[in-house]
Parts: sequence; structure tokens; C-alpha cells
Amino acid sequence: MPSLQGPRIVAGPPGPRVTKLLRDSGLEPSSYSSPIVEEAKGIYVKDPDENVFTDLISGRCVVNTGYNHPRVVEAVKRQAERSIHWQTEQAYTLIGRLEKMLGSGLKQVYWSQAGSLANEHAIKAVRRATGKPLILSFTGSYHGSSMGAISLSGYDPSMKRHYGPLLPGIVHVPYASCYRCPLRLEHPSCALACLAYIEEVAFKSYVPADEVAAVFVEPIQGDAGWHIPPPGWHQGLKRLCERFGILHVADEVQTGFGRTGRWLGMDHWGVKPDVVLLGKAMGSGVPISACVLGRDLLQSTDPEPIPIHAQSFSATPLGTAAAHATMDVIGDERLCENSERMGAYMKNRLIDLMDEHSSIGDVRGLGLLIGVEIVKDRAKKTPDPKAADAICAEAFRRGVYTLNMGSYGGRAIRVAPPLIITKKQIDASIEILGEAMGKIEKN
Repeated sequence: MPSLQGPRIVAGPPGPRVTKLLRDSGLEPSSYSSPIVEEAKGIYVKDPDENVFTDLISGRCVVNTGYNHPRVVEAVKRQAERSIHWQTEQAYTLIGRLEKMLGSGLKQVYWSQAGSLANEHAIKAVRRATGKPLILSFTGSYHGSSMGAISLSGYDPSMKRHYGPLLPGIVHVPYASCYRCPLRLEHPSCALACLAYIEEVAFKSYVPADEVAAVFVEPIQGDAGWHIPPPGWHQGLKRLCERFGILHVADEVQTGFGRTGRWLGMDHWGVKPDVVLLGKAMGSGVPISACVLGRDLLQSTDPEPIPIHAQSFSATPLGTAAAHATMDVIGDERLCENSERMGAYMKNRLIDLMDEHSSIGDVRGLGLLIGVEIVKDRAKKTPDPKAADAICAEAFRRGVYTLNMGSYGGRAIRVAPPLIITKKQIDASIEILGEAMGKIEKN
């Protein structure tokens, strides 16, 4: 496949072919905000009208190795020639590689195709393992769109509206979202009040601690707007879990496989969870996810055969082949290190934009996982969702694709390009983002 170069806008967007596709599907051309893929390579996506977009969100944090990395493509092709269904040797050897990546003992893995389903199995696993009914999750959290996953999530009311009653026994407590603290405090003077809230308020008022099976936590809250807890928070949460006999479940679906500059987000805090959930970037675009837990966690507590999270497409040959190739690429090409270096460079470039653009309220992130908070008033942190939408739309018209999301009323532009991005590509992207902000700020 010839290398794509971009960004390059030829027609529209949308151009005539995409316009027809949308209208034939009952959609308005104005709805075109995410590129339809005619061809994709590296950080670029070409649509049917020959427009080439820089993808600053990696297909929603999926293609960490870049679109169609040749080693991943070749691994999938080789496997497809042998078998495209049922378990293979690679599923078993992948468990060993995940054990090495996690570095915390022997593991058992329950496979699936998406992060939502990994969360579904984890709900079942922690309740079965502990015999306890309750689960703690966090405000602002996103764990997927299936029924159990939206019950865990605290991202936005629209996720839950008209779907109730949801899964019972899930209780939400404040996350350490310091930019817009749910408790309206300031760090560090708050002394991690949101962490203390669990023990001092929840456990003493409305949650019997001895009935809590697990805490589900994102190392960095994703859809909430890339909120990073302050130093000590994750370690304190883990200690709390150990003190009360509560399992610690880390949802690494968005933060895993080099995204934050480490193999796993929790590696930044030196925390080893009891259960780890993986997905998205695991197969570089080929569906695969995993719920990974200690090998004796279930067996030691229940002599019956454990009802597995049974699926016809568990550990698919194409998914496991892609996962092996993805881990090879991340290791061999030192993409964790590139994520750390390029992420620091990109974050600094975005911080520099704050001098020119008052609509930027905050820039935060680790590695190539960066949030750019869009506000009406920087001092007051007044959210501006309309401006965030408009900036993304204007950038898209200029050939840069990203999106914005957020909890607590805020909106952050999510900047998470493939881990192969270069300084030159970053500079070109930042220039377009700056132009888009400037145009929207004038209107």
C-alpha cells in the first residue's frame, strides 16, 4: 500500500461521494464529522473523495500502532490462511505474554471482543469470587455501553436515560477529577478528600464495606475528559481495598498498550490490581478484549466449575494473532518510549496555544493521551460545549479529526494520536487546531 500523506482536503468535506453515501443512508451531509475509510495508513485516513485526514484520536484509542501496521496485517493474513475461527495455540501463549506485561503472578484470562464485555465478565467474576453483592464505581467513569457497563459508568446521564432499571448493587463515589472537583475543593489542600469520602462517608453512611466485592477504576478517566488523579490517590485506593478485603479492578481498556507512555496506565503509580481489563488497542483494530485475573482467584473460592463468560468468538484466531503482533510492534519499535517523548512535546505545544487562545482552560495528560479543556472563561472554568464541538468541526474541515467529551459539565478535546506520530506531524496538527480555535473564537 502506498504511503498516505496529509492532511489534504480535495472536496468538501463531505465531497460528492460521501454526500451521496450519507443521503442514501438517510443522513444529512452536515452530519459528516468522522472520516469514512477508503484507505488508512499510519496516522492518516483517506475518505472516498480522496480527502486525507490526520486522525488525532486513533480510531477512538484503538490503532496505537497506526492504521494497518504491516506486521499486524501480515500476522492476520497468515492466520486467516490457516483458520479464522476457534481457539488456537496463540490464545494460550498470549496469556503468558499478558502475565509478563502485568508482572503480578499467574493469570487466567476470559476473552471477549470489546471493553464493554470485559467489564461485564468482571462484574460476574468479582461477585462470584467474593460472594458479595456490591460494587463501587466512580462519578465520571466510562466502562462501556452494554447493560452492566452503563450501570458501572458515571459519565453522562444520557447513557442511562430510559434504560432503567439498571444493574442493582453498583454505587458511585467521587473520582479525583481535580480540574472540576465534585466536592468543590482544591488540591493539595483537600488532602485527597474524595478518597477519604469512601471510608468516612460512604462506608459509614450508606455502603456496608463488608458487602463490597470490588472497586472498578480507570487509571485516567477517559470519556470524562482525561482526568488524572493526583499523586498518592491510586496508591491510597489500593490500600483501602486491601484493608477492607475489596478487589481492585483496573479498567485499562483506553489506557493500555503504551497509550500513556507505559504498557499500562497503572504502571505510573506502581499499583498492581487484582483484575485488569484490556481491549481497544490490544488488536490494533481487530476486535479482542480480555478480563485478566489471578489464576486462583475464582477456583480457590468455589469448588464448582466456574461458568465462563461463554462466547462463540472468544479468543478469535485473528484477534489473538493481531494481539501478538501488536505487542511485538510496541516493544520492538519502542512505542511506549515514543508515546512518552512525543506526548510531552505535544502537551507543551498545546500549552503554548493557551497564550493565544482564551478558549483553552486546561491541558492535561500522560503520554499521548491529552485533554484540552474548552471554556468560556478560564478563571471561572465555565464550560463551553458548543465551542468544543465547533472547534472539532472546523479542524475536521481542515483535515484533522478529533472529538470532544467530558463529565461534570465540561468538555475536553481528546488528543490521542497513534503512538508512531512524529514531531513534524504534531506541528502540522497543532497548527490546524490553533487555526480552528482562532476562527471559532472570532465568531
